[in-house]
Amino acid sequence: MSAPPPTPHDARALLEWYVAMGVDVAIEETPQDRYAQSAARAAPAIARAPEPPAGFATAVAPSVVRLAGDPAARLASPDQTAAAAREAAASAASLDELRAILERFEGCALKATASRTVFSDGAPGAKLMLVGEAPGREEDLSGLPFVGRSGQLLDQMLAAIGLDRSAVYIANVIPWRPPGNRTPTPQETETCLPFIRRQIELCDPDVLVALGGAAASSLFRAKDGILKLRGRWLDYETGRRIKAMATLHPAYLLRSPAQKKLAWRDLKAIKRALEGE
Repeated sequence: MSAPPPTPHDARALLEWYVAMGVDVAIEETPQDRYAQSAARAAPAIARAPEPPAGFATAVAPSVVRLAGDPAARLASPDQTAAAAREAAASAASLDELRAILERFEGCALKATASRTVFSDGAPGAKLMLVGEAPGREEDLSGLPFVGRSGQLLDQMLAAIGLDRSAVYIANVIPWRPPGNRTPTPQETETCLPFIRRQIELCDPDVLVALGGAAASSLFRAKDGILKLRGRWLDYETGRRIKAMATLHPAYLLRSPAQKKLAWRDLKAIKRALEGE
């Protein structure tokens, strides 16, 4: 006797089980070369794009480039992509311009799989800026950094020193969610790094805090692990010297609540710095 055909209830139950197991990215039955697709989409746009008016900084940093002596479009090398990112980021004169440039930037494959660009939350020009590594699922859906369980804990951490999101500025090194929340590749990080560095310059905080080891490694070029690096004041140069510190990521604290005592020490030091002590 054959099994009865699946019902809509069965399908819904299966999807709910997938979500419970952490499956939040659909994989097709056949492999897809997303890099080639991104290049194919970018090539016609590059070919027909008019020259910008004099004095207008273009934000086009495509994932394909025209190489001398080769009429065909080719995938950009990592060095070419990083150079395009640096040029695009440097052209931004304001945070709004930088956001618009990121929305048009096609040099990072993560953009093709993300739902939206997660640029920032909070108050531009705040005295305290916090930077994480990359958005997760909830951030990808909302377009705001730190809105899931980690974000809720971050809100509690800020409240413990008398702050909330309206008094700080929050961003990520990488503005697009990696598929399945995987770790960003070194090339993806290097491509996005000029944008967060320019974002820090334009926000111009008095205190910069890297949330977690990945953000600290990217921003400070730190070699030490986060448990050794956290709580130490560093200098971050933007044309002026900014006080900088790494602390434990809220997601790590959710997994290791016993380490909250270390984060509390860091928060108290950050509060003292903001008060000018």
